[in-house]
Amino acid sequence: MKLRVILSVTALLAPISLMAQEVTESPWSGKATLGYLATSGNTENSTLNSGVEVGFATGKWQHFAKAFAISASENEITTAEAYELGWKTERNLTDRDFVFGRLDWRKDNFGAFDTQFSQTVGYGRRLIKTDTHLLNVEAGVGARQSELQTGISENETIFRGGAYYKWKFSETAEFRQDLTAESGSENTYLESVSAVSAKLLGQLALVASFTVKHNTDVPALTEKSDTYTALSLEYLF
Repeated sequence: MKLRVILSVTALLAPISLMAQEVTESPWSGKATLGYLATSGNTENSTLNSGVEVGFATGKWQHFAKAFAISASENEITTAEAYELGWKTERNLTDRDFVFGRLDWRKDNFGAFDTQFSQTVGYGRRLIKTDTHLLNVEAGVGARQSELQTGISENETIFRGGAYYKWKFSETAEFRQDLTAESGSENTYLESVSAVSAKLLGQLALVASFTVKHNTDVPALTEKSDTYTALSLEYLF
């Protein structure tokens, strides 16, 4: 089969909790990604991914917004379509301790859940904060409203936990590992993102990542886990 790769740049969203560590003299920070992969031959496939993340810091407050979309097709038939929107506000209590409130909305036209919308508040701590290593942990509580592809709606109280680690192992390269969990009486949502990035030129970086999204309770004949392997170009601003 003849394979033709036009461009491969898939979206990668770094943990928004760690962006507060990287605020420069400007109160604004962010990143943008865009990717497209096309193959032809016996089977024609294409994927389109895009994402943007923006942060604003003032005094003890940090605000973060993110948006992400992915679409895939095979022989002109859509096989994947998912979207994410998020907002988070942090207030520093000390140099290492903070409280947060966040909104997370996810939609997946081909997953077990059509939509999941969660609202949580909680406490976070920067356990490790050096020039080489960063480790943030979070714990919170809130609510989640979900709708399955079958049309069934679920409303539940959830507990949220997260751990976000970054290791800068050279002047131009770093490793990141993010773990997130939202657990309720109806379902537990887990997400893991592993990524290695290397600067190419200026604010442009190449990123290789592996993402796992898992729901513990799904309808019959529905996969519990979705995985994404990506090679991305990322522009910081």
